[in-house]
Amino acid sequence: MNEQEKAPAGIDPKTPSVARMYDYYLGGKDNFASDRDAAEKVINVLPNVRHVARENRAFLGRAVRFLAERGIHQFIDIGTGLPTRENVHQVALDTAPGSRIVYVDNDPIVLVHARALLSDNPLTRVMEGDLNDPKAIIEHPEVRAHIDFGKPLAIILCAILHFVGDDEDASRVVAHLRDTLPPGGALLLSHGFKGELSDETLARTEDIYAATRGALKVRDRDTISSYFSGLELVEPGLVHVGSWRPDHDLEEDPSAPGVLGGVGLVPTRLDG
Repeated sequence: MNEQEKAPAGIDPKTPSVARMYDYYLGGKDNFASDRDAAEKVINVLPNVRHVARENRAFLGRAVRFLAERGIHQFIDIGTGLPTRENVHQVALDTAPGSRIVYVDNDPIVLVHARALLSDNPLTRVMEGDLNDPKAIIEHPEVRAHIDFGKPLAIILCAILHFVGDDEDASRVVAHLRDTLPPGGALLLSHGFKGELSDETLARTEDIYAATRGALKVRDRDTISSYFSGLELVEPGLVHVGSWRPDHDLEEDPSAPGVLGGVGLVPTRLDG
């Protein structure tokens, strides 16, 4: 994609988008020169960012497969990003045919591509929504018509919450979504983790993202862990995404910067 191509309505090709930058990290082609330039600046500061993005994507696939295998066949993916390989609907439907999926995003180009890809898939819906207004997402008529909130479902916040800059807002958003989960439901979440990253390097990275359609706010382990409050963390708990039930043995450095991920389950009954 380039600026000579006609951008869909509502899309400014000169302003970098976090969704299109992520697409670039993953090796996709649905991005503009402004996205590639901004992404390369991040790569210059964080040389392993492409690897981390791909590890995060692989984590999403493994976690969705895990949940589908244990009987969760409804998924609401908020901040879905541009379609790529091993999308949520592909993994869920391959594992549990008949699964229902709702994709939610507020990036116009994400919505255009996702709707084109899924226009003939009756089990999948694509809707516009803003993570900062979780109530509007959950109560949207299209979501309510497609998802049965009386049955187990998973809400996915994969590498999206770190674009909510205010800590209290981030906690509020997660709490609202978490409270909508029925018994047996799940929260699948990954989030940028500072680890031992220097303040200078972090500031340079945040400055690059400040020029995009979204800001960046990485958080510490305790804060990310708090998003699973009241849920039962699936083993191995909150870990670097590459270390969450990997296909091969890995040695994890808990202090390394990157992306932490985990899956929390709503208890099916209350003890006592």
